[in-house]
Amino acid sequence: MDVQRLSAFTLDGRGGNPAGVVISAEHPTPEEMQRIATEVGYSESAFVALTEGRTASVRYFSPVAEVAFCGHATIAAAVALAQARGTGDYVFRTQAGDVLVTTALGSESRVLATLTSVTPEVRPLPQGFLAAVLPTLGWTPGQLDPALAPAFAYAGAWHLILAVSQLSTLESLDYDYEAARLLMTEHDLTTLQLCWRESELRFRSRNPFPVGGVREDPATGAAAAALGAYLRNQGLVRPPARIEIRQGLEMGRESLIEVDIPSGTAGILVRGTATTIEPE
Repeated sequence: MDVQRLSAFTLDGRGGNPAGVVISAEHPTPEEMQRIATEVGYSESAFVALTEGRTASVRYFSPVAEVAFCGHATIAAAVALAQARGTGDYVFRTQAGDVLVTTALGSESRVLATLTSVTPEVRPLPQGFLAAVLPTLGWTPGQLDPALAPAFAYAGAWHLILAVSQLSTLESLDYDYEAARLLMTEHDLTTLQLCWRESELRFRSRNPFPVGGVREDPATGAAAAALGAYLRNQGLVRPPARIEIRQGLEMGRESLIEVDIPSGTAGILVRGTATTIEPE
């Protein structure tokens, strides 16, 4: 089984979030896909089975479990497809729904991929959740940004949106891995989208991912889409709008995610590049 390794949302080929990509005529068994994802060891691996033309069935596996949708592995898989079969539009049929992915050549002949999420949702936190999650993060209510109310947001996977008022709070994050994993599993959360609003359209982010067996993601496309949906739902941006999310700095893997937020209830667009990880 040929496993490609690419890093998505990189800055000039540096940083980003690594993903495994397997392109084949049909999917291996779930057990084989899980084995490969565990051996690859990245936060996600995407398994792409081309069904007809530019339509593909895509499944995503973390090192410990399958997930319905993953943004950075979608970008990585789209770039790999474009390099092998040409740029243009692809449709990824995922467990979360159909995701349109557009690829085109950008600067320096690098492939730029843009995914359009499934229809997003935003909902308030269940009673008692905030009081339960803050101690796992070592945070207090007084450290939160009062302008960005905590919420759950979905654009293919559910995420907690939680904003702090000071960058230093985000930078010094040291969370309780097992407590967070149990709480996230109970509420079907994929990552915690922890963020700080640098300006109206610029954010810093960190994304714990203990349910996937990963302490932290350096770039999280699904959570970026969820944040875009949240901002639109809460009236915190004026669509159409584009925001930038910088992530992974604290991990030494600086990443840049561009998010386009259209008007209405349409899917959120997430854009980025991916580069091949050369074997050491």
